[in-house]
Amino acid sequence: MKITVFDNGPLRIEGDLSLCDPTGTEFGLGGRQVVSLCRCGLSANKPFCDGQHARQGFQSSCPARDLPPPKPKA
Repeated sequence: MKITVFDNGPLRIEGDLSLCDPTGTEFGLGGRQVVSLCRCGLSANKPFCDGQHARQGFQSSCPARDLPPPKPKA
């Protein structure tokens, strides 16, 4: 699976995937191997992107970076 964070746009997920709601029920993806998830919170089709980010001027840049190691569990 590959996830791409688009500047000023959605998260694009490619590959063999399953998307579930909080109860564990899967979204019917109709055989899609690529979906875009809303990052701006404005989509009328959440969690999927409907392009509202472009119409509403959403801005967010997310350059790749290294995360620090996770904290040890106590």
